[in-house]
Amino acid sequence: MHKQTVRYLIGGVFALVIAMGIGRFSYTVILPYMQEAFEFSRATAGYLATSNYLGYLVGAWVAGRLPIGNKRIPFLRIALVISILTTAFMGFTNAIIIWYILRFISGVMSAFIFVVMTSLVLDQLSSSRNMQLSGLFYSGVGMGIALSAVIVSPIHAMFNWNGTWIALALFCFVLFVWIVLFIKPIPPSKQLAESQIIISQKTPPPSWMKWLIIAYSLEGLGYIVTGTFIVSIAQESTSFHGDAAFVWFAVGVAAIPSCIVWSKLAQRYGYVKILLISMFLQAIGIVLPALATNSMILYASAFIFGATFMGITTVGTTLARQIVPVNSHQIIGYLTAGYALGQMIGPSIAGTLANFTNSYQYALIGASLVVMLGALCLIGGVKYDSSN
Repeated sequence: MHKQTVRYLIGGVFALVIAMGIGRFSYTVILPYMQEAFEFSRATAGYLATSNYLGYLVGAWVAGRLPIGNKRIPFLRIALVISILTTAFMGFTNAIIIWYILRFISGVMSAFIFVVMTSLVLDQLSSSRNMQLSGLFYSGVGMGIALSAVIVSPIHAMFNWNGTWIALALFCFVLFVWIVLFIKPIPPSKQLAESQIIISQKTPPPSWMKWLIIAYSLEGLGYIVTGTFIVSIAQESTSFHGDAAFVWFAVGVAAIPSCIVWSKLAQRYGYVKILLISMFLQAIGIVLPALATNSMILYASAFIFGATFMGITTVGTTLARQIVPVNSHQIIGYLTAGYALGQMIGPSIAGTLANFTNSYQYALIGASLVVMLGALCLIGGVKYDSSN
């Protein structure tokens, strides 16, 4: 494998750890400690998550519209620095209104980094004929989640909830230094030639793209309920025994290899079929804690969730780039914006419903049905697999 491809993969993984695994998802595992310290409601927890996802929507939309083709790396570095600072500043204030602002900015940066880094890495993998390694790149999210789940509890024990945010930011800064060293501009001529070859072979089917975006948006709406509240569900359950943070660790551990596995399955059996199957499987995982909240059920739910949510992202974004290979950051940006719109709405509805019913049960059932509906939207596109 080309040295530059290896560097882009490692830098890409580190960027996803910073922006997604920690910048975005560490909130899930720190949330119970913050609720304990400040006694804010489930609804407030949901609104805080929603502010982050509103930012994610804005970031995805901006990334899809900005003409940054040859300036992606400078923009990426700026976004990474801002992402790290918003993580650090969470630990310097107790004001909920400031948390809303910080989580919003963090969301903008997470989406921007995800879209730009994805387009950089996928373009590099495509030009070096190594697209089968895309799953390795997406495993960075799972690594970040698993890492935050393992280190948050001991850091919290020593430095409280606010010290945890600061410590995570310091770790992210170390990764950022490596990203600057690894992700450097590459000559555009090779990528352009590759794009021209691909586009001459494929004509984007607009009707199929529409259904893919709808399905992916519904996935965003449904998956995020588990993604936001599963640690809190474990923490509140009288039948769950042990440290609730380990539920999040199960999510991360399952997510790490999942991207590689789903990517290989998609290459063998077809991207649309595998996307549909993974969404149905995820829907089952989401609904499990609505049936019972003992340790075995919660770990099973976390594992299924972890094994599918980044796999769905891997297959969905790779499929989108396959359909529209030129200016990939734009189509990935639009796809991510639909996803972000769904996940922005999800936590507020789920948190409010949980407050009203004093249970997460109905929110989980609704989330599972939404993901199933998204999977059904893909049925019409299965023929795309057989034509490629």
